[in-house]
Amino acid sequence: MTIMLADDELLVAERFGATVQGEGPSTGRRAVFVRLMNCNLTCKTCDTPYTWDDSQFDLDAEATVTSVSDLLAWATAQPVDLVVITGGEPLIQQRRLIALAQGLVDAGLRVEIETNGTIAPAPDLLAWVSQFNVSPKLSTFGAGMPASKRIKRRVLGHFAVSGRAVFKFVVSSIADLDEITELVSSHDLAPVYVMPEGRTAEEVTRRLAEIADPAIERGFHLSTRLHLLTWGDQRDR
Repeated sequence: MTIMLADDELLVAERFGATVQGEGPSTGRRAVFVRLMNCNLTCKTCDTPYTWDDSQFDLDAEATVTSVSDLLAWATAQPVDLVVITGGEPLIQQRRLIALAQGLVDAGLRVEIETNGTIAPAPDLLAWVSQFNVSPKLSTFGAGMPASKRIKRRVLGHFAVSGRAVFKFVVSSIADLDEITELVSSHDLAPVYVMPEGRTAEEVTRRLAEIADPAIERGFHLSTRLHLLTWGDQRDR
């Protein structure tokens, strides 16, 4: 991509809501979403490839240059108190996110950031974000990427001690739970939520039934994917 940004601008894929947070500890809470462009990983089952995959999408056409002030005006006009910043990988643009997060908090809103856990948050951003939803990518979903690219021990440790992170994993089989158990133990991650992989309500429901008891036995929290159960694999929901 060749788009140039000013210091007070972000490269946005879409903004939408009011809807609900569909995953993790805030599941069901009314929210609006700001989805940013670009990612530093290439997960084969990514559900938002239009934010980074130039082999399938015209990324220049997908992207909109948006000012922080415009995003603040839009978010604060919505009938919700939660703003979820997602991607792509939002922390690629974290320097420009600081003013947005601060403005949202000053307006009385809660800010959550979805991240793959490979980029450490700057202290100035950490101060304004209520919760980082950290989703390290398992080998099942990161096929073709070395573990050293998708799992950053130092960064995960930084999130773990921040007091502002929860860790959530997409699971396609019980074997994935064994990989999560090893990651949790070696990186001291907590709290941990697991949720079923799937693009349809039927897939999500079936996998949830398969992983529920083994996940609980391992000490993990369960999450559905409420947006998929409710609206299916619709963009902007």
